[in-house]
Amino acid sequence: MQMVKAVMFTAPGRVAVRDVPLRALGAGEVVVRTLFSGISSGTELLAYRGEIDPDLVLDENIDALGGTFAYPFQYGYACVGDVDGSLVFAFHPHQERFVAPARDLVRLGDVDPREATLFPLVETALQIALDAGPVLGDDVVVLGLGVVGTLTALLLARAGAHVVGVDPLVWRRQVARSVGIEAVAPDDAPHDVPLVVEVSGRPEALASGLELLAHEGTALVASWYGRKHVPLPLGGAFHRRRLTLRSTQVSTIPAALRDRWSIERRRSASVELLDALPLRALATHAFPIAAAADAFAALDRGDNGLLHAALRYE
Repeated sequence: MQMVKAVMFTAPGRVAVRDVPLRALGAGEVVVRTLFSGISSGTELLAYRGEIDPDLVLDENIDALGGTFAYPFQYGYACVGDVDGSLVFAFHPHQERFVAPARDLVRLGDVDPREATLFPLVETALQIALDAGPVLGDDVVVLGLGVVGTLTALLLARAGAHVVGVDPLVWRRQVARSVGIEAVAPDDAPHDVPLVVEVSGRPEALASGLELLAHEGTALVASWYGRKHVPLPLGGAFHRRRLTLRSTQVSTIPAALRDRWSIERRRSASVELLDALPLRALATHAFPIAAAADAFAALDRGDNGLLHAALRYE
């Protein structure tokens, strides 16, 4: 049996590169030779830190992610690789080669393979923008200028909103400004806005974001906090201002959009956005797969200048 290198989550704060078997080809399947795989600083860091219920299924919508978050497990969902000279994207854990159904692969065309590891984050940001609804001419605050927050701000601006991004880190605000987003520190965030999008992953940001909303405003929560406790001020001001708190998530298409959008249409639109968005400024770091532990540790520390990390296989 052929063995290939893969990243294994072994304990909170620990990953290791181990040999795993490459399963045999089935009908309609192909072997993908991975070039890069992106690391999510949202769900994947929660998994790395042990902040997800170990009994939770890895992902019910991705066949390659079987089992639960109980250690040890494989995880990841952003592989870009080669199949017979064609560049493809696959929702698969970090692994140097793997077998996948050809129908499940996303054909990418002529794009940069490192930047293409941002595909699932572009798709997530697109779903957030769709869930935000019509925003033409509206003031919108995006809390958190990581990759998903920055992409969300860009897409909402493309939809006609006046977007202000908020982040406590100076260097993140500088990156956001370099791609055309107005970015400010939390103390300078505008108030009385109809929509706040929370993408920081920090529970305290959501609580402070409620204070920014206008009467009958909406807080759209894109963050997944895992097992973190999220205290919210839902007293008199929340009720008297008739605020709305909603979640947004990429796994499904909401009922209100299903007459116009499908997973297939959203993914096709996301592929087109790979060429339209300034991804080079966001795809900041690449580590060889042998240094996977260093990549996760750097993300966990929040090293300056590290917005998005990917593993390199060549």
